Amino acid sequence: MKRLLYPTLTVAGVMSFGMGQAIADPLYIGAYGGSTEKAMKEKIIPAFLENHDAEVIYVPGNSTDTLAKLQAQAGNQELDVVLMDDGPMYQAINLGFCSPLSGMKSLDDVYDVARFSNDNAVGIGLVATGFAYNAEMFKRNGWAPPSSWQDLADKKFEGKLVVPSISNTYGLHTLVMAARLNGGGENNIDPGFEYIKNEVAPNILTFEPSAGKMSELFQNEEIALSVWGSGRLRSLASTGFPGAFAYPEEGAVALMVAACATEGSDDPELAREFITHLLSPESQQVLADVQGWGPAQRHTELPDDLAASLPYGDKVDQLVTVDWDAINPKRLEWTNRWNRRIER
Repeated sequence: MKRLLYPTLTVAGVMSFGMGQAIADPLYIGAYGGSTEKAMKEKIIPAFLENHDAEVIYVPGNSTDTLAKLQAQAGNQELDVVLMDDGPMYQAINLGFCSPLSGMKSLDDVYDVARFSNDNAVGIGLVATGFAYNAEMFKRNGWAPPSSWQDLADKKFEGKLVVPSISNTYGLHTLVMAARLNGGGENNIDPGFEYIKNEVAPNILTFEPSAGKMSELFQNEEIALSVWGSGRLRSLASTGFPGAFAYPEEGAVALMVAACATEGSDDPELAREFITHLLSPESQQVLADVQGWGPAQRHTELPDDLAASLPYGDKVDQLVTVDWDAINPKRLEWTNRWNRRIER
């Protein structure tokens, strides 16, 4: 029997769902709050419970919060399934918190980019890190849509560009791609720092990490271009803003929302079944529509207008991945270096 580690469930925003009255151990799911929590509670979890006599308790938190919970509960995990960004998920895997998902038939239907080595986790949603831009501003100025990571250094964007800080995944992706463009990579990041400092930083208005502030800068036409996520741009464009998203020719970087079944779960089979449910075409459609996550399940069908705004179909082939196993041990060092040399 699990110890109850969340005694103030209502205060914490945790909700319980269930069909039976004599469930011994609930299925605890640690995942994002906000719109993800709303979609899970209103659509994803109720659909799961139509076919499973279970109780589900949802524990909201961002990826850092969820990873911290796993670390605090090491050896006596309360959470059964966790959803996190791919960077923290790789940390969870390396710390031994994720149980292998090998043997799950649903894995055969997942895009290769969403598969983790040894299948200790699986991507359930795809976001592309690429270029968000104001299509009207580009048209007025006679600019072609951005097409390469090298465009960030184009002097015509001076004072009209945002690259988020390295503390934000979009900024980290930019650093890695800048290094790759200049003969380096995750294991030789120096060329990336030099390129951003000397060629890109002079164009940058601000290293803004906030999605709300980024939207404001776009709407006020203070910026024309930013490194951003496809889902973020889709949300902004849905307000009527003339935004567009471009995939760099060298590849947009995949930012995955990933799921794992925790090692030591009281009900590992039910945890795997919930992840299988997340990968069903029906759940993938909900997450694409509500969250702007491109489907990780290759057989998911989306309406044309939604498919056009997400990494979907052939666009998945334009995604590249970064080596989180190389990045995570160095990220603090890189962050300190970025703060000293880039954002000073």
